[in-house]
Amino acid sequence: MLIVAALYHFTRFPDPAALQGPLAKLCCSLGVRGTLLLAPEGINGTIAGTREGINAVLAHIRALPGCDTLDWKESGADTMPFGRMKVRLKREIVTMGQPDVDPSASVGHYVEARDWNALISAPDVAVIDTRNDYEVEIGTFVGAVDPETRTFRDFPAWWEENAHRFQGKRIAMFCTGGIRCEKSTNYLMSQGVPEVFHLRGGILKYLEDVPEEKSLWQGECFVFDKRVSLGHGLRQGQHELCHACRRPLSAQDRTRPEYEAGVSCHRCHSEYDDADRERFRERQRQADRGECFGDADMS
Repeated sequence: MLIVAALYHFTRFPDPAALQGPLAKLCCSLGVRGTLLLAPEGINGTIAGTREGINAVLAHIRALPGCDTLDWKESGADTMPFGRMKVRLKREIVTMGQPDVDPSASVGHYVEARDWNALISAPDVAVIDTRNDYEVEIGTFVGAVDPETRTFRDFPAWWEENAHRFQGKRIAMFCTGGIRCEKSTNYLMSQGVPEVFHLRGGILKYLEDVPEEKSLWQGECFVFDKRVSLGHGLRQGQHELCHACRRPLSAQDRTRPEYEAGVSCHRCHSEYDDADRERFRERQRQADRGECFGDADMS
């Protein structure tokens, strides 16, 4: 059994590039794979490996400036869920595009998984799913509002257009592991929303801690690795990923003629031409071989 560790931590890194090489080298030397993002505001990512490898990488990260209180969430995988190791430089560890948002200054009220059902069942609470549309499509909480955003960067514009719908409501927000809510709750507070709450540890913590018979979660939770989706008890779900458009695919979706593993699905087949698909095929071959590296991607 391999260990999958999902982590994020907001702290100030004066020189993220100086941290990139040593972190990538350590991960690769230990056979740890996944993606870690470094930015001036902190670190974010998911990695997988042996117990010993994960422990060593986490110890290294906790020794970085301001990361001694790093927390993370663990689950298991029977096979390696990542094709390679990537340590990337980014402007933000989760892209919202709001330079004044600062989770290290203040965030909403944390709500433990065991208390989440009571909160979101209250009549004066509006529950908002802060994830992307393709994530919401395969699972969400009963009664949650779907902003239908394609990326997290779209959330502030959606809120500005829809804030009037939530006058007089307490706002409860959730995402996969909690990082997007760190920013979205800070953003709503800056917009004058008086009571903002978010699920500590995100959906993954809820699915781990809350028994299925008491759960208000419906469907599966999208995760950004080869497992694609998880259910109650963090058991691997039934979805697979289209590596061209990054959307989850059900078993039925994968029987359609437009589907080719790593290349296309029925949703994106018309969005790409033959040259694109050949490029995707080569990318898939490289991923299957597995590579370890650190690359700068300042998007």
